[in-house]
Amino acid sequence: MSPEPADGPGPTPGAVPEDGSGTVLEMRSIVKRFTGVTALADVTLSVRRGEIHALCGENGAGKSTLMKVLSGVHPHGSYEGKVLFDGEECRFKDIRASERRGIVIIHQELALVPHLSIAENIFLGNEPSRRGVIDWDQALSGAARLLRRVGLDEHPRTRVSDIGVGKQQLVEIAKALAKDVKLLILDEPTAALNDEDSAQLLRLMKELQEQGITSIIISHKLNEISEVADSVTVLRDGRSVETLDVHAPETTEERVIRGMVGRDLGSRFPERTPYEGPRDSEPALEIRDWTVRHPVDHHRRVVDGVSLTVRRGEIVGLAGLMGAGRTELAMSVFGRSYGRYERGTVHKDGHEIRTRTVPEAVARGLAYVTEDRKRYGLDLGDTVARNISLSSLPGLARGGIVDAHRERQVAEEYRRVMNIKTPDVLEPVGRLSGGNQQKIVLSKWVLAGPDVLILDEPTRGVDVGAKFEIYGVIDRLAAEGKAILMISSELPELLGMCDRVYTMAAGRLTGEVARADASQEVLMRHMTRVPSAAGTDPSEGHHP
Repeated sequence: MSPEPADGPGPTPGAVPEDGSGTVLEMRSIVKRFTGVTALADVTLSVRRGEIHALCGENGAGKSTLMKVLSGVHPHGSYEGKVLFDGEECRFKDIRASERRGIVIIHQELALVPHLSIAENIFLGNEPSRRGVIDWDQALSGAARLLRRVGLDEHPRTRVSDIGVGKQQLVEIAKALAKDVKLLILDEPTAALNDEDSAQLLRLMKELQEQGITSIIISHKLNEISEVADSVTVLRDGRSVETLDVHAPETTEERVIRGMVGRDLGSRFPERTPYEGPRDSEPALEIRDWTVRHPVDHHRRVVDGVSLTVRRGEIVGLAGLMGAGRTELAMSVFGRSYGRYERGTVHKDGHEIRTRTVPEAVARGLAYVTEDRKRYGLDLGDTVARNISLSSLPGLARGGIVDAHRERQVAEEYRRVMNIKTPDVLEPVGRLSGGNQQKIVLSKWVLAGPDVLILDEPTRGVDVGAKFEIYGVIDRLAAEGKAILMISSELPELLGMCDRVYTMAAGRLTGEVARADASQEVLMRHMTRVPSAAGTDPSEGHHP
């Protein structure tokens, strides 16, 4: 896909070849309802044999729900419409029924058992046996063959918990290949991967295509779709908008985004609203010589002599490759939530403050939006209202008891301001899309009234439209005088949002770049520098 916009008519929404030639999958007029919500409304999808077909749309558009219908997670009878595979109507009662036909789905949340070996995971529920007894020699040799096929150099006896997320994703694909897969469905397969692992996974998809395997990839990363997909179907608000040939000149990123969000995004980032408040002489946040050791290996410094500043009304970026120490810095500053503190001080408005515990950090006006919202940021089983109020319960209590009416009023207000798409503020957070969950995490901390917000990957796993809304929230907070430190792995995001960007590598700062001087090449050069030796001036090597 070209980044330049182009006009012109596109294919008919959800168009299916009249004679069905070359079509391996058809989903016709699929309707799926949950209590009070229509998740899919008359969705039609056609996939050609041997192609890589992308499915994209905003969070909550219905992508994952559609694939759960296809794979039997939502069984026949729980939805309306027809599913045809290889020309035959399918009425899958469960996921095992779809797998017997060669349809295998790999969910975003990997379904591996961490304490079992790679071989045990690959053949779990599908174990080779002889006379009713598992044939471990066959399992190990079969696993080794499948690992070679996916390009994973690990022993089949290795425990899954001992390999990284990227390798675990390859184990999931090997597991699918063990089931004689004909149609492989990958739901946001690179959401938790670094660039190197993502590239390896995309290469594997192309190799599997050469072997005759048809794939459907759900992704909000348009560059990935452009790289591997042959066609793309766009969903919006539970409806199929159109199916496009990825290689056609008119299929630009802007065209796909317009289909996803229902409007043109003239810019990926909102126009910056300047902060017009008083310019304090002292930074709102200053971190001096911050040094933290690894929580287990106490000989290793994960944050080493870091010093940085953020002023009121300023958005300051923090860039670095995996393992650079960005999250470790943020978590250790925020209540020493990570690692073993060695030295360093935190100053707010020119005065040193104590942030030894999370309540202490919150009381001093700091907030931290974690990169792992499902593990650290939200209680997925509790309601939208309770998650928004979690950091501010004392202010919503009377006589030590939370005022449920006031709590709900506040949640309704943030639902409106943040445009959180939920049937009700009493809905469990775990039922909402990733973008809406992220808005709830932001709401929780904005309600707490902090002066300094540390945002760690604030748009990870969020689609283009929701990203734009979150950027607007961040811009509004800066315009109100909040000081914002923004950690992101997406360099265009930092370039589009930040006034300055610090870079890190191996736990140390390697550069400080003003917005006017910043580019992806400049930032990457600083991010890949060999850091100054421990004990040197932490400001050494900063960009002038």
